[in-house]
Amino acid sequence: MTVNISAAAAVILQRELLLGFRRPDQLLQPLVFFLIVTTLFPLALSAQLSLLRDMAPGVLWVSALLASLLSIDVLFKGDADDGTLEQLVLSGVPLGVIVIVKTLAHWLVSGAALVVVSPLVAMALGIPFGAFGTMMLSLALGTLTLSWLGAIGAALTVGLRRGSMLLSLIVLPLASPLLIFGASATDRAITGSGSAGALYLLAALCVLTSTLAPLAIAAALRITLE
Repeated sequence: MTVNISAAAAVILQRELLLGFRRPDQLLQPLVFFLIVTTLFPLALSAQLSLLRDMAPGVLWVSALLASLLSIDVLFKGDADDGTLEQLVLSGVPLGVIVIVKTLAHWLVSGAALVVVSPLVAMALGIPFGAFGTMMLSLALGTLTLSWLGAIGAALTVGLRRGSMLLSLIVLPLASPLLIFGASATDRAITGSGSAGALYLLAALCVLTSTLAPLAIAAALRITLE
């Protein structure tokens, strides 16, 4: 039986988005965490605008990194537990396509939401309006890369009952370059210096993970399914 890959991918994407919006706790938890953590810093620190701007890149990116990890552990676990993942594989859809669609759906539900609300956080942290474009672009590249890295950790720990801690230990070291380059791009945008170099590095990491991560994720899931 021949499977229309594009149609199957569209159906899986629609299903993942519907499931995401039907679970408001998983949808809102990363977003609320991101907003709360970033807006608490102006309350806890001095009201000096220069101090807030100096700390803004680090606060923004650490919060985005931790918020992205809150919902990544359930990316494959629910489907693996109830047999849906196995049925998807038996349907004839390549596992790599399933992995790509599920990861992109996760980013649309969680990572893209962080990018959309980041201007509100930026205003609270005193980031100038002129830096918003660079900040949002860097967050878009960074959160997408984090979704790929998190999906690798989720695939490796999908068979474990308490894999959240192990997932964090796997993903956080891999995400360190994102934290460095993302904070650097935001900081350079705030100070008015060139941020193109940091953005290019973020884009390169995004392309690299988008290319290699599906292969690693599919291999890890095959081990679990066998």
